[in-house]
Amino acid sequence: MQDGKAISAAAFSVSDAILSRHSCRSFTAQPVAVAAIRQLLDTARFAPSGGNLQPWMVHVLSGTSMARFRAQLTPKFLANPFGGTAEYHVYPPDLTEPYRARRHKNGEDLYRLIGIQREDRAARHRQFAQNYNFFGAPVGMFFFLDRIMGPPQWSDLGMLIQNIMLLAREQGLETCPQESWAIWHKEVVEFLGVDSNLMLFCGLALGYGDTAAPINRLRTDRAAFDEFAVFHD
Repeated sequence: MQDGKAISAAAFSVSDAILSRHSCRSFTAQPVAVAAIRQLLDTARFAPSGGNLQPWMVHVLSGTSMARFRAQLTPKFLANPFGGTAEYHVYPPDLTEPYRARRHKNGEDLYRLIGIQREDRAARHRQFAQNYNFFGAPVGMFFFLDRIMGPPQWSDLGMLIQNIMLLAREQGLETCPQESWAIWHKEVVEFLGVDSNLMLFCGLALGYGDTAAPINRLRTDRAAFDEFAVFHD
């Protein structure tokens, strides 16, 4: 049920949406209609949250606002992609196995696909910096939480973001969730005029994927079912 109305059978497969979703790192300039963005968020808001707190706040850049953001801030970010002060540790400082190996393989697979050698630090940094141009996407979203919230509410926000990413696939759109924005939280907050009580969790690039871009062929590995699922008799 949604707003008291029965929902008709879905015209697409949720499984297909999950399996076709990937972190798109090259977008076309084709604009996304504001009405389509509003529809995404209007449906995604039915994500579950503990106590129905709905602890999220979303700021959307597109069109004129995206152009202004890119003009004012993107050159600074591209020139010094690690120059900000992180709001939080995106990864634990001392990753143990198997997590460390998974993270390293992900990076190695990505850079190998686009012909960047491991020892070419400058090229790797240039590619990482593309996060701060939303990989060319016409739409960017920033997700915030009130600072009084804790880990359970971070989980709630994650479910909202997952809803958005899967709904995007229904519309033929691609996404890339970006925790890297935590590095530049001060600049983003100032640009958006966000209250200091709100913490920037991550960004999200949204648009039409460039199917010709080699980087978009990357599909990351997943652990086998029996590596993480335990059934008890």
